[in-house]
Amino acid sequence: MTRLGDLERAVMDVLWDVVPGTADGVTVREVAEALDGRELAYTTVMTVLDRLAGKGMVQRRREGRAWRYRAAASREAHIAQLMLDALDLGGSRDAALVRFARSVTGTEAEVLRAALGAEAGLTGPASAGSTDQFADPLTRRARVADEATDR
Repeated sequence: MTRLGDLERAVMDVLWDVVPGTADGVTVREVAEALDGRELAYTTVMTVLDRLAGKGMVQRRREGRAWRYRAAASREAHIAQLMLDALDLGGSRDAALVRFARSVTGTEAEVLRAALGAEAGLTGPASAGSTDQFADPLTRRARVADEATDR
């Protein structure tokens, strides 16, 4: 996935924040107006949107003489892909995941546990009815990765 420059990210923020309420997408002029504090030329915004379309970050459709733009994926999907791409940079994916899991807050860890539990088809708390202290997938995977990195 492509990393975004500052202006590209600002344009994507407009699309992610404005377009969900506007199913048809937005025009270059509407994006430029939403970026009013940046004093950008219309053609600059048009170029950024064109490049984002070329990168697959935005979808566009013709409406008369203008294009209407919308994000190709949600902000959350983009961030998740960036995280997956970071895991592919080299080294041990497991070690990187363990390091990440150790760096999140308790609330974030609960969100991860719930998501992993839902993915695994678990319906209740991971440790319910289990004597295994590492019954939930996140903790079990972290333990396995820890053991692998300790060797």
